[in-house]
Amino acid sequence: METTVAEDRAADPGRPPGAPRGARGAAGRLLRLPAGRGRRWAAWCAMPPLALVSVVVICRATDTDGITPIPQLLAFLPWLLVPAALALMLGTAARWPLGCGWALAAAAATGWFIQPYDNGPLPEPRGPVLARLRVMTANLEFGQAREGLLSALRRERPDLVAVQECDTECAEALDSADVRTGYPYRSIALGDSPAAGSAILSRHPLTPAEGVRGTLRMPEAVVRIAGQRLRMQVAHPMPPVPGGVDLWRTELGRLRAYAAGRGGEPTLIAGDFNATQDHAAFRAVLDTGLRDSARAAGVPRTPSWPRATTPILGAQIDHVLVSQALRPRTARFLDLPHTDHRALLVELDLYGPRG
Repeated sequence: METTVAEDRAADPGRPPGAPRGARGAAGRLLRLPAGRGRRWAAWCAMPPLALVSVVVICRATDTDGITPIPQLLAFLPWLLVPAALALMLGTAARWPLGCGWALAAAAATGWFIQPYDNGPLPEPRGPVLARLRVMTANLEFGQAREGLLSALRRERPDLVAVQECDTECAEALDSADVRTGYPYRSIALGDSPAAGSAILSRHPLTPAEGVRGTLRMPEAVVRIAGQRLRMQVAHPMPPVPGGVDLWRTELGRLRAYAAGRGGEPTLIAGDFNATQDHAAFRAVLDTGLRDSARAAGVPRTPSWPRATTPILGAQIDHVLVSQALRPRTARFLDLPHTDHRALLVELDLYGPRG
């Protein structure tokens, strides 16, 4: 018996007119198969970013820098929120509850560790304020930014300056009559490459010291200010490049040993640490009782490198660390031409011993 089109549609509303019965189920299966494959594809695509973020966050939580590429990724920890968000979107598209929960947990853990690292309350200095100092650190990238540094010295007039990657031409510029007028005291240590040299400039009398041993030169000086001795150490450990993480960790360990053995004298360590607060090797230096001036002044995650993408994207690897007798007041990052780093200018109060 023949049926009408209307009756046919009423009996099987999802089937096209004239199609055999059961076609709707087959068509539905054909439609669901690509959707199922798409969800599986989204779930598989969510796995790599989830694994990446999870491994880095676990290393951060367990206080280890791990092996390449973990140290390099730790430098950009806040940006791990991007792959975490991507994984969450893919998990949602895949209708994968476990993946969504995993992504939310990874993002929450990353957000927790983005908070500025705090190694305890800052003790109140007990003595009088002897002097207010302006301290600058600048990496000149193979000496190329020497003219920018000289301009900054004339403009900002810091009292103490730590210079990294100072080549022969840089040393000549820092030894010029104009610079000697403003900075009659200096300690310049050249290395066997343009990146190896470092320098300390001072408006106050200083006595050069050997400093911390490293592949790149890291001189030290004892500066006398208002009758008070101040130890100043340049920091420039090797970067954590692939194949060089152990050397980076070793040289940061030497800076930590210097900080731990400083005694009761006011001490500051300034320079390019090639490390952020998210690196365990750098936090170990802070755990000796030193304070990061940028953190104390309220700008703990302002990027200083690479300058081409700062302040939007980057890492704060240039620091001025100070002992209890030095109280940070302000911190500013300055752009110098022809270098991949931003200079850091910090204003400090130097306290004397309690009378």
